[in-house]
Amino acid sequence: QVQLVESGGGLVQPGGSLRLSCAASGSAFRLYDLGWYRQAPGQQRELVAVITSGGITNYADSVKGRFTISRDNAKNTVYLQMNSLKPEDTAVYYCKLFTTNTIYWGQGTQVTVSS
Repeated sequence: QVQLVESGGGLVQPGGSLRLSCAASGSAFRLYDLGWYRQAPGQQRELVAVITSGGITNYADSVKGRFTISRDNAKNTVYLQMNSLKPEDTAVYYCKLFTTNTIYWGQGTQVTVSS
């Protein structure tokens, strides 16, 4: 069983930055694909960014050029650097660790962008 713990959320003004972290337990972290998702009130959970076990990344159009996903396999951690934040980025952000047959979710961290 893998446990994921997100951190780094909070309140930030428009145009500001935050870095989210998601630390995973277990020894097979490097074999998993990793993703960040978000869910705003009244909305469905949506993909923000993914990074494969091989380091290939993909982003939602709404965050391209502003957000960067990265991973540190030595620390069992995936990051989401968020720059130029907008009010519409406000949501609970979740990390996901997955393979073809396995999915784990973190508990989520709140990001609020407001002046």
